[in-house]
Amino acid sequence: MTVLFRQIKPAENFRITKRQMAKFLKIAESMIVKVESWAYVLFVHRRDRGGYFISYRQLENWKNAVACQMQKCSNWQELQQLWSAIIQDHSKHKKQYDDAVVLFLKQIENKCQEAIHHCHTF
Repeated sequence: MTVLFRQIKPAENFRITKRQMAKFLKIAESMIVKVESWAYVLFVHRRDRGGYFISYRQLENWKNAVACQMQKCSNWQELQQLWSAIIQDHSKHKKQYDDAVVLFLKQIENKCQEAIHHCHTF
């Protein structure tokens, strides 16, 4: 488990619905029997195929939770530590990240840097 994963705690903090999983898997909601939140992954039971393991990192919830953590940083050092944790998590779990998520998070990081700089110039 990475530092970032321990900070986000997706199993404790994410509320995943059948509707979300159906949209993610691009199937009808009626095809999903149950969604189980496990410590490191979700397990989605399907009517037609058994089940799927899905990484929390693949979900919109993950992207939003990480962005929220970045926006909570009150100084440059906190933001740098968090960005370092994001890069390490991405490097270790590349297959679980969409490239667009990293670009989105980089944009958030830039905005947070600007906000922190702006706050400290007054």
